[in-house]
Amino acid sequence: MKHWCRSYIFLLKWEILRSKRELPFFLILQAMISLGVVIGFSFLLPHATAQEALYLCTGSMTVSLITVGMVLAPQAVAKRKESGFLDYQRSMPVPRLALMAADATVWAAVSVPGLIVTTIVALTRFELDVATSPLIIPTVVMVIAGTISVGYSLAYLVRPAMVNILTNSIIVIALMFAPINFPASRLPDWLASVHNVLPFQYMAQAIRETIDVPASGVPMLPFVVLGAWCIVGLAIASRALTHRS
Repeated sequence: MKHWCRSYIFLLKWEILRSKRELPFFLILQAMISLGVVIGFSFLLPHATAQEALYLCTGSMTVSLITVGMVLAPQAVAKRKESGFLDYQRSMPVPRLALMAADATVWAAVSVPGLIVTTIVALTRFELDVATSPLIIPTVVMVIAGTISVGYSLAYLVRPAMVNILTNSIIVIALMFAPINFPASRLPDWLASVHNVLPFQYMAQAIRETIDVPASGVPMLPFVVLGAWCIVGLAIASRALTHRS
């Protein structure tokens, strides 16, 4: 355990130093996409109801986290795979799970500033009066863990060229075809059924119902589904990373 912790700290410092030039661009890209949801979609709904405004506010937060965990992070891993840098990292005398944990920590930290900015702008733009639960912080942590674990499972399993295609598809689905910025009732029945299994709507629901707690309280279903996706994603990513080629 001591060796794992020392390796993790070393790798975390290395990841920060290695990525310090790219991180500002990732922050800007994440903020642009998320603020685009808040500001751009509000032009389509100039007289949004309180419920529609809440969906856009929390939807922009969810898209912000998806952009980092399911798009930027797996694309960065794919780039390392293609260049051979990932193989070099795997050959280092450090626990491979510490390698993944250090990288995930950096991406989790990257997601926080954009999330805060998006939340402030969205709440101000729509002048929402919300009853926020203390569970919002662990909820955001859980959503970050879910997005990164699913993103890593894709990145480690799929060829780099396919990773870019899949991650670009994910952001399109999240923006246009997932019940994140609007209720699932607006989708065709077959697509709504698909999203009963996928994690997108549960990420948005968990954030939405902890930002503004409904009268019935915060439901547990989104957290159960997100926990399942997180466990499966981490298991797949860990297996792929620790597998000896």
